[in-house]
Amino acid sequence: MAHLKNKRPLILVSNDDGIKAGGLVALVKMLRSFGDVVVAAPDQSYSAMSHAITVRTPLYAKVARREEGLLVYKINGTPVDCVKLAIKKLLGRKPDLVVSGINHGTNTSISVHYSGTLGAAREAAISHIPSIGFSLLNYSYDADFTLAAQYAERVVNFVLHNGLPKGTFLNVNIPDGQQLKGLKVVRQCKGHWEEEFIERKDPRNKDYYWLSGHFCNLEPEATDTDEYVISQGYVAVVPCQIDSTNFELIPQLEKMNYEL
Repeated sequence: MAHLKNKRPLILVSNDDGIKAGGLVALVKMLRSFGDVVVAAPDQSYSAMSHAITVRTPLYAKVARREEGLLVYKINGTPVDCVKLAIKKLLGRKPDLVVSGINHGTNTSISVHYSGTLGAAREAAISHIPSIGFSLLNYSYDADFTLAAQYAERVVNFVLHNGLPKGTFLNVNIPDGQQLKGLKVVRQCKGHWEEEFIERKDPRNKDYYWLSGHFCNLEPEATDTDEYVISQGYVAVVPCQIDSTNFELIPQLEKMNYEL
């Protein structure tokens, strides 16, 4: 990384919509004012890949763009592959921040577990690197990320100056539109996807299945969740953690030590 000679923060950027996605372009443009930026992004869309990694085929990292303070790699792997490869081989040193997105479509509630955008942020948190995943409630290819980038800038500025506890990352979801009311730190909404596999016939008359479904909010009256504040025109910031231990259940389960 000879062209990153100064002491500006080193920021790693990835996503799950692919290297050409508008959200990634907007995010990188904003981040360059904070430090030196290295992009390690998939060569195609890897949406809903969660924390998937590639173990059966080789990974290739191709330099797609290089200029002062910016280096862009195109990688034939998942978002988590991209973050792992960048941290272990491509950067030369540990980044000060990892940012993922801006995703086309939100990743509120249970979607945090399915999202490739959040998979990239989670992988950085596993390596004790402050990380943020950004998503916009707009699924259009030509979505306008201008306002989303402005709010992302506020969150990035805070994290760079204040850090995050080890093993944590932020899930930031931004409503679409030009009349946002502000930003709120909230909790993840309880919900699930009501899924359906649509059965169809391919041109050779073979059965195949296409996953479809809709999100079900299990607490529509709650006002302290990401789903609620998004619906009210606020940016939702949910602090997430790697440790998924249910500490409250430990005392009950300890009875097994004596009863088995």
